[in-house]
Formats: sequence, C-alpha cells, structure tokens
Amino acid sequence: MYNFLMNIILASASPRRKEILSKAGYNFDVIPSGYDEKISNLNYKQSLVENCAIQKALDVKNKIKTCDLIVSADTVVVLNDKILGKPKDYIEAYDMLVMLSGCRHFVATSVCLVKNEKIVCGTEITHVTFRKLSCDEIKNYIERSKPFDKAGSYGIQDKGFDFVESVAGNIDNVVGFPVSLFELCYHKILDD
Repeated sequence: MYNFLMNIILASASPRRKEILSKAGYNFDVIPSGYDEKISNLNYKQSLVENCAIQKALDVKNKIKTCDLIVSADTVVVLNDKILGKPKDYIEAYDMLVMLSGCRHFVATSVCLVKNEKIVCGTEITHVTFRKLSCDEIKNYIERSKPFDKAGSYGIQDKGFDFVESVAGNIDNVVGFPVSLFELCYHKILDD
C-alpha cells in the first residue's frame, strides 16, 4: 500500500464508499462532488459511466487546487441495456424494482483517480439476478429502506434485503466501490 505517500480525497458523500475504503485500510478525507450526473435511462456505454466518475473527480480537483490524490466512482444498474440511476421518488423506485423482479441485470462501477494532470479510470461489472418479487415485498422494502440514493433503487447490503437469487462477480462492486479495481488504478497512477 502506498497510502502514506499522499493525502487521499474521496469525492463522494456515499456512506457505503466511505465504509468500504475505510475497511480496506485507507486514510482519506471526504469532499463530495457537486457534479450532476445525467445518464439515467440512456443506453449503457462504459464511457458514459467512466466520464461521470472523471467529472466528479475533476469537480473536486477544481475546488481544492492541490496535488492530492482524488478518488471518485460512479455506479449504475443496467437492465436490457438501459441505465437505471437513482430514483426520483417512490413511484420510480417501485417501477425499477418491478422491472428488476425475476431478471438478471448488471451493475457497473467506474472508479477514477486523479493526481495532478494524470487520470486513471477503470470499470468493473457484476451480474445480479433477482428472484420474482411480490408487490408487497417491493412496497415494504421501499418504505423500510428508502433506497432513493441508490442506483437501481436497491442496496444489496441493506438489512433484510433478500431479493437476490445469485451474484456473479464482486459484491463490493454492487455496493458501489470495488476495492480491487481501486487498488489496481491506485498502483497504476503511482507507478507510471
């Protein structure tokens, strides 16, 4: 780990990203990005998600004007090639979960690191299959968990969340921050 060499800034207010990065043993400060991501309902392209992560990092870089290492991420849920972002309200959350019921989808998280003028970015994909859900299960989950800050209207880590039939890939990616991808980008930005 190169953590002692520089100050790390996490460009995210996500409590899930903070928790995952802390558990991985990294020390960092948090400066949330104000970048307004507008990719929901678009056809999925890796470049869209990576660009979102890059813009979040650059937004924070422009605020602080230092040579710290800035880390950002963007997570999307993709069903039938359409990006499901964060729901605006209860109805949108309900509709997303109805669409995901009984279906296989994927979660893509792009991680971006910025150090001075150098940008390193990568994307990880995890496939998730939901079992068939009842209307009551969906309503109860939304009322209990209020998933309005979560892509696809769900948090796989939420207490009592049992909609998942199978996961193929990294579960941290579904939560919103794949540590292995972060570490790959981290070493790359320092070693090049």
